[in-house]
Amino acid sequence: MLTGSKTTFKVRQMLPDVKERMLSQSSVNARSRDVFGLRCLPGECVLQRTVMVRKKLTAREGRGWISGTLFCTHFRVAFVPQDGPKPDDNADPVLLGDHDVALASIEKVVAVGPNRTKLVTPNSSLKFTPEELVLYCRDMRVMCFLFDRLTPDAQVIEITYTIAKTYQPLQPGSVLSFQNVALGSVEMKQFLSNRRRDTHMNWFDSASDWEQELERCGATSWRVSSVNDRFEMSTSLSRFIVVPHKVLDTELKKSFSHFNEGRIPRWCWRHPRGSDLLRMSSFQNNIYHEKDDIRNLEMVLFGCQSSLCVVVELGEELPSPADIQLAHSRLRALCLGDISTSVSVPDDKWLSTLENTHWLDYIRSCLRKASEVACLLRSGHLTVALQEVEDRDMSCMVSSLVQVMCDPHCRTQHGFQGLLQKEWVMAGHRFYSRINYHRDNDKEESPVFLLFLDCVWQLWFQFPSRFQLTDDFLLALHDSVHLPLFSTFLANCQRERCKRSQNLGQSYTPVNGWRDVLSPDSSSDASDPPLPPVWDWALQYSQERQDRFTQPVPPTPPLQPLLNGNLNTNPEAHRLIDTIPGSVFLLSRGTFTCPANLPPWRSNTSGIYKKSHRRAPSSEGVPGLERLLKAWALAEFPQSIPSTFGPQGPLDPYEPLLPLLMGPCMGLWRECYLRGALHAQAFSHPFSTNQPHPVERLAQEVQQLKDKLAQASSSTNTNTSTDPPTVTPKPRRTDTNLNRSTNNSTFLYPTSRTAATAAAHKPALPPTSTNNQTSRTPPSASAPLSRPGNRDTGSTNKHSFLFGNSSVTEARAARRYYPPPTNAKLPKSNGPSLPS
Repeated sequence: MLTGSKTTFKVRQMLPDVKERMLSQSSVNARSRDVFGLRCLPGECVLQRTVMVRKKLTAREGRGWISGTLFCTHFRVAFVPQDGPKPDDNADPVLLGDHDVALASIEKVVAVGPNRTKLVTPNSSLKFTPEELVLYCRDMRVMCFLFDRLTPDAQVIEITYTIAKTYQPLQPGSVLSFQNVALGSVEMKQFLSNRRRDTHMNWFDSASDWEQELERCGATSWRVSSVNDRFEMSTSLSRFIVVPHKVLDTELKKSFSHFNEGRIPRWCWRHPRGSDLLRMSSFQNNIYHEKDDIRNLEMVLFGCQSSLCVVVELGEELPSPADIQLAHSRLRALCLGDISTSVSVPDDKWLSTLENTHWLDYIRSCLRKASEVACLLRSGHLTVALQEVEDRDMSCMVSSLVQVMCDPHCRTQHGFQGLLQKEWVMAGHRFYSRINYHRDNDKEESPVFLLFLDCVWQLWFQFPSRFQLTDDFLLALHDSVHLPLFSTFLANCQRERCKRSQNLGQSYTPVNGWRDVLSPDSSSDASDPPLPPVWDWALQYSQERQDRFTQPVPPTPPLQPLLNGNLNTNPEAHRLIDTIPGSVFLLSRGTFTCPANLPPWRSNTSGIYKKSHRRAPSSEGVPGLERLLKAWALAEFPQSIPSTFGPQGPLDPYEPLLPLLMGPCMGLWRECYLRGALHAQAFSHPFSTNQPHPVERLAQEVQQLKDKLAQASSSTNTNTSTDPPTVTPKPRRTDTNLNRSTNNSTFLYPTSRTAATAAAHKPALPPTSTNNQTSRTPPSASAPLSRPGNRDTGSTNKHSFLFGNSSVTEARAARRYYPPPTNAKLPKSNGPSLPS
């Protein structure tokens, strides 16, 4: 047995042979599929393997430990269970198995000994034999492997150093080498070139795709323009943009120079009631404007039929990319901790520390702004233009959230994938810079897209029955972002993707200007492997896992026929929007104004634009748009939960899903952020796995108390059912689905359906006991906890939940919620506290 300095010396002799073994095995295993029981990709070779290893399972995997063999290849760290199914040589290759992690997704490696832990780097030396190996991943996972006492110490130390040396990114070119390892073989290139794209989703990379979207939305007054076909007008926009029929391409070319990066106002989506959603960057005032330029810009800005335009400024109320990056870093540190330094947050400070990360605050800000825009679009007879300085971050966020709130098609899997293609991929979100795979540009790094996925999860969390896609799909998409193998995330705009896929160069001539030229014989370059899109889920997950991406939902009724291009028949909306034709308003910080520099080319003396309005105590002095937004924000809540088919007919599927934004209503994406927290905070050997985590123990005790309260309440109902008093039933409040109780305490896990249903009909009585004490013995660790998917039907107690709130019921899908008034000051929430 090797120990101490002898072990370090022996390992140092083993490491130089890693590359030699990799080169020697690559020729042998290039066409092999089964290596020591591991299903390898074409060209993938095994660097090191260790037998008699146990992997710790997460709560989603069933908890406990599973025995098997640990492998390290030059692409991934793989674990093959001992009793797992044998690999099928005839099946298509899958990049990662259920227990695998890509080397590019590993953030750090920690070795755990009897009384010490150490962060392992390529240059570090171990003076002890690890008993556990912990892999911290960039996607918030923590993978823990326990070595058996019979495992040779040499294998343990060698695989530890092999993983630490292989995963470490040494230079920016390491991502390209990682792609070559996974996809650069001849077999994989041929396999990927023969794969067909999913025809059920819209890719928005051709004019016909955009025309299909216009037809789906009923935007008959708009057309697809190919004015930016060669990316000459704007390098960050897509080849095709949607503009009004009245604007010609020759006139449109003059408008690009007036906006930052040439990102002119362009169509994104049309509400069934006739309102249009546009996006644009900031206007450049230092360029001379001709009269025709002004007319063309106004034709685009006002849309095709509306006489009112509302410009929504996104830069003041929403977080900056730097703020998002800082909040996400704090969230990672809180949820994962760091066992190598033994730094952790005390349990009594955990919730306040979560609030101080401001991650939930930023989610709340984005959802609030999207709710405001959704309410404006629902009113009809206007055009809403989202304005951002660069139009590549928060504009993608808000426009996508608005469509998820208002369009049922965007809440299906294929509709949501098409939405991301349209508003993020083709719109030029800087995925490559924001994700920062190379770790060479920290100033541009910011998980804006991950913040968007969390916002969508909040909507799914409050309206689960209105979504066809599930949280499993959102979690899979979240994890795919950290795998640098997909063309979706490895470019900043469509132009960069086209250049990489076709290897386009540029040449200049005095007549034609800059033109893209295809390099000869570029497709045979082995250093440039083909990159599949992230939507090819069969490359990442099994069919069983893909089946969990969706759930059945009722079919969406077809749209009603358009009445002169508008479905809005609400006379109140017509009365409130009583502005002069041609009016432009700015919505910023919940206030509508008409400043002199909006539009920037207009002067203060223009007579057809309204002057700025001041807020007045009465509604008569408030501008019409503010009164409209107030009317939706202050709408009276129904006194009872409405059914899907009420007295006014079926529920309108295009009513916006306006979420509740108060502190207790915002949940933490537990399945994503806390799936590795128990590994990081409570490392234990198999003999101690029956002892649950303190947080789980607390939740189980609370659950036992609630079950006893439910039993006492049901027994009281049985005794009094013979002669019930005549009492007029009070209508249930709309916030009964929050599971609130009189002590306003917060629980980490949902309540059971039985307890909540009983408490909804009868006030709960305290349990009776002979010794006036309640048993606090936690149940067995094998007892399954309630999952967030088990929704309650609501109750009159006031318990609220932080993680996976089961209280947000299915009935919420049949009712409308409206945000608080935009000018009202909400009480500051210091975050919920754990029950005492």
